[in-house]
Amino acid sequence: MKKAFLQLHLAVFLAGFTAILGKLIQLSEGVLVWWRILLTVIVLAGWLRYSGKLERLSVRSSVKIAVVGFIIALHWILFYGSIKYATISVALVCFSATGFFTSLLEPIILKRQVQWLELALGLLSIAGLYIIFDFHPQYKLGILFGLLSAVGSALFPIFNKELLLKYKPETLSLYELGGGLILLTLILPLYHQFFPANYYWPTPQDWIWLLVLAIFCTVLLFLLQLNALKKISAFTSNLTFNLEPVYGILMAFLFFDESKMLHKEFFIGLALIVLAVVLQMMMVWNTARKNRNITA
Repeated sequence: MKKAFLQLHLAVFLAGFTAILGKLIQLSEGVLVWWRILLTVIVLAGWLRYSGKLERLSVRSSVKIAVVGFIIALHWILFYGSIKYATISVALVCFSATGFFTSLLEPIILKRQVQWLELALGLLSIAGLYIIFDFHPQYKLGILFGLLSAVGSALFPIFNKELLLKYKPETLSLYELGGGLILLTLILPLYHQFFPANYYWPTPQDWIWLLVLAIFCTVLLFLLQLNALKKISAFTSNLTFNLEPVYGILMAFLFFDESKMLHKEFFIGLALIVLAVVLQMMMVWNTARKNRNITA
C-alpha cells in the first residue's frame, strides 16, 4: 500500500512538472504539443507491442476515439499557451477552474442533476480567478488560454468515461493520442495563422526536455497511475490529483522565482482557489465515507 501511495504522489508530481517543462521548452505551444504527442505515441506503441498488449480497433471506433483525443490535444495547446503568454502560476491557477466547468458541463452533457454545492465551490474558484485577473491585466491572453484549457480539461473525462467502459486504458490512450496527433497536424497550420510559431525543429536542449516530457511526464505518469490503482481506489487517486496545481505552483516559485513577479492579490485569489479545492476534497471524502457506512 505504501508503494502504491508513493507511485501515486510521484505521478502527481510529474503532472505538476509538465508546467515547468512547458516553460523550459522554447518551442511555441502548438509545435510543443505536436512533438509531445508524436514522441509519446512512439514510446507508448513500442511498449504495448513489446508487452504484447497492442490491440487493433475498427475504423469507426478509432474515429470516435480520435475526436476525444483531439480535445486533450487542444487542452494541452491552450495550457502551454497560457504558460507562454502569462506565467506557470497563472496557468495552473486557471487550470484549477476545471472543477467549476465540470460542475456546469457534466449535468448538461450526461443529463444528470446539478450538484449545487459543487457549483458553489466552483464559483469560489472563479472569485479567486477574478481577483487575479483584475490585478494582472498584462496576462489577459494567458488567462483566457488558461480558462479555455480548463474547459478542455473538464470535457475530456466526461467524454472519456463511456470509452473507458469499452476499451483498456492503455489501448484507449494510444488511439486517443494517435488520432489527436492526426487532427492536430491538420489544424495546426490554421492555428499558426493567428499565433505564429518561432521555429518547428527542436533545439538540442528542447529535445532533452521533450523526451523527459514524453517518457517520464506522460508514459511513466500513466503507468504509475495504473499501478497505483491496483491498490488504491479511483476516488483516492482523483482526490490526490487535486494537488497537481499546488505542486506546480510551488515548483514555479522554486525554479523560476515567480513569486516576485506577482502582486499580493494573486495570493489572495490563490488562497480562495486552494480553499475551494480543500472544501471539495472534504466533501468528496465525506460522501465516500457515508456510502461505505451505508453498504457496511
